[in-house]
Amino acid sequence: MQSMGSALTDLLFFIVAISILVAVHEYGHYIVGRWAGMKVLRFSVGFGKPIWSRRAGADNTEYCIAAIPLGGYVRFLDSREGDIDPAEEGRAFDQRPIPARIAVLLAGPAFNFLLAIAVYWYLLSPGVMVLQPAVGNVVPDSFADKAGLQYGDKILAIGDKQPKDWESALVALLDSMVTTGEIRLTLEGERGGTRQATMDVGSEASRLTEPGVLFDGLGFEIWQPPALVGGLSAGGPAQGAGLRPGDLISSVDGQDIASWNDLLDAVRTRPGETVDVTYLRDGKSASLRLTLGESGTGKDRRGIMGVERSEAFLDYYTRRTYSPLESLGAGVAKTWESTLFTIRMLGRMVTGDVSIKNISGPINIAQYAGESAERGMSSFLGFIAIISISLGVLNLLPIPVLDGGQIVYQAAEWIKGSPLTDRAQIIGQQVGILALLLLMSFAFYNDIARILN
Repeated sequence: MQSMGSALTDLLFFIVAISILVAVHEYGHYIVGRWAGMKVLRFSVGFGKPIWSRRAGADNTEYCIAAIPLGGYVRFLDSREGDIDPAEEGRAFDQRPIPARIAVLLAGPAFNFLLAIAVYWYLLSPGVMVLQPAVGNVVPDSFADKAGLQYGDKILAIGDKQPKDWESALVALLDSMVTTGEIRLTLEGERGGTRQATMDVGSEASRLTEPGVLFDGLGFEIWQPPALVGGLSAGGPAQGAGLRPGDLISSVDGQDIASWNDLLDAVRTRPGETVDVTYLRDGKSASLRLTLGESGTGKDRRGIMGVERSEAFLDYYTRRTYSPLESLGAGVAKTWESTLFTIRMLGRMVTGDVSIKNISGPINIAQYAGESAERGMSSFLGFIAIISISLGVLNLLPIPVLDGGQIVYQAAEWIKGSPLTDRAQIIGQQVGILALLLLMSFAFYNDIARILN
């Protein structure tokens, strides 16, 4: 169970993330509506009673922040809601040309995609160091073992796709698995040389798409660089305690250390503490005690051991550098690929090829928000980009209460030459509300199931 402090932190960053996403989405509707000559009555971030509001502009638009931070809306002048001032004739949403109305409805999701592009552009601009997809420990008699995967194998290709990092590799793994029930790999061994391997998961494909099941089900871990000491900080805790370059750290205060990231996580949370360190030297296990140093202050206070990562595994890393224009192109490509993947996964949930346990509700999203924020600003921004893409795709679904459903209404009116009947619209809204309620039910059920498990 989460501590109260952790839950409050998750909630805080969830509210921050949702507020940003909603504000950007609604601003898309708002600004394109104004460009199209529509009068905006209210721009609200959140639902319910306003906790802050002000009026501004020639149209005396009300801008407000409401009490329930789970959405927002832009309210346009609309003649269907009552009589309008003759001076404002033609400025109501329903009185503008249908292409203009569709543009306004599309603008919300479009701005979510633009936000994702902007975030990825920012994150990629300084260049990134990425870990090449490679195989870690392999479980005996698993799909991976039967296919001949070995520790340290680099994954050069999955089917006809050549993943450059684990994010793209995960997408390719899932895509291949749910499409054919097989994962065809091109591998490069630790000693060089390439070979082919195929993991045939058959009818297990759907189960393996459940959250947290994929790698355990396939039977291998993601390769991470081991906690092998490459160098020591002069006068640092590790040097003073007697650690040497070439030592392989295996535990800190009884916590198993399988990778360099494990070591960072174990040390970061113990600034100034004295810990027991177990390590291997020349094949023999030994241990020592040392007092960790610290860096930063307040919430940024972190423990440090004073060791540097070995360069023995640098060939598993790739440094990507971009010009400003290249990073923008990479941001567009990353957003496009994520959007297509999201659409494919949604479609396969409908057909049963992908588990509906992947649908996350606000509790799970809040936990992801908090965890990403703890890992730093870059991780939190990456989280916002992913959720922004999901929000854009979700709002384009042809469900009447969403933007996509409203676009369908406008297109039908365009083709028909007149608005749909009130009865047709009411039935559509009822179907849409039912669909959303079912979706929310799955999401909350999955959230609760994850907590109980």
